Amino acid sequence: MLTGKLVRVRYSRNKVVPIWLDTAEPQWLDAAEQLLTIFRDHSGRTHGELDELVDEEFGDLPDQLIYRGLAKLLEDRCEFEVESALPPDQIREAVFRAGAVQRLALNDAEARPVFDRAAVLAQVAATLSLTSGQVEQGLFADLKSGQRLIRFDDITPSRLLERYNVALAQAVLLRASGVEIAIRGEKPAKYRQLLRLVKFHRLVCDLHRGGPDEYVLKLDGPLSLFSATQKYGLQLALFLPAVLRCQEFELTAELRWGPQRNPKVFTLSSEDGLVAHDADRGVYVPPELAMFVELFRKKIADWEISEETELLPLGQGFWVPDFRLVHKASGKIVYLDVLGFWRRSHAEKHLENLRQHARQPFVLAVSEQLHVDDEELQALPAGIHRFRQMPLPDEVVKLAEQALK
Repeated sequence: MLTGKLVRVRYSRNKVVPIWLDTAEPQWLDAAEQLLTIFRDHSGRTHGELDELVDEEFGDLPDQLIYRGLAKLLEDRCEFEVESALPPDQIREAVFRAGAVQRLALNDAEARPVFDRAAVLAQVAATLSLTSGQVEQGLFADLKSGQRLIRFDDITPSRLLERYNVALAQAVLLRASGVEIAIRGEKPAKYRQLLRLVKFHRLVCDLHRGGPDEYVLKLDGPLSLFSATQKYGLQLALFLPAVLRCQEFELTAELRWGPQRNPKVFTLSSEDGLVAHDADRGVYVPPELAMFVELFRKKIADWEISEETELLPLGQGFWVPDFRLVHKASGKIVYLDVLGFWRRSHAEKHLENLRQHARQPFVLAVSEQLHVDDEELQALPAGIHRFRQMPLPDEVVKLAEQALK
């Protein structure tokens, strides 16, 4: 992902407009190929050496932010390792200690001889049973510039340019205080997938119908939160490719831009032509819920569990429960909704909507991390299961059976 210093935008009144790259422009395709050659052909080089190679190739050219941005995206596709005979901090401590001893000896000497760096390295090498070269190499091997490239996930030049434009949009969204996404013309399965991805990325979201064939997602931006803004902003950025895979969408983000956090607006739509850089892997399930499903299917014989649930009306909005539980003998359905990473006000609103509008039998599993009081769960038309790490299948089934009665 692009860092703040690499973001290229222009301003139109109160709007922030990213400066997209033309992915068919020969100049940028050639530049992408040259950068790819550097990373493909220099396995084993240090991070610092790769930076020097990029500087040699592009350091005197204009549009430095573009070249640096493309190089940053390629670095994100690299795996580096620390190469050192011993832990670098152990080598540093020995070298600095030996250097300090020699410096004290020089201060006491009458002739004031010159500091002998090679002698210090040789002395430490003998003490640690290493060669002077190994001491030299390991001295700062754990610093970013000293780590060595061991693997590079290759990509084509055109895909790199497409990835750049998506990364630019993601970097802008990190400054969002609120995001509204209108999506049109998709099948119900697509909306279910989007809402499950919202839950997977732990985003705070409201959903309502915007028109006969349109749904609108209202997401909190990272700058609307009081804590965990960096982590939440990253999750919002990771959610963007799922939106890009929709046939027709319009995204509007309220931003707090610059050091003064001035109010700005960012818009993005399917007309901009951004291409999702990752594969559509279907419906995601958080790891703890995947473990719950696996355990449920092993332990529970009388019920079936499915992640495929309907888009259910809920007051003025809609609700996608996490799971559908089917009683095998009767065929009756009980829904299971898991209340995990929610903003406090949104959790309260969701509970109130369930209290007033839920008509289907359901069980509500509530994470202890949310700190919901018992009073807030009163009068809910559901069985309540509190859990620490993941819901317990036996407890969920007991409540589901009670819901059927």
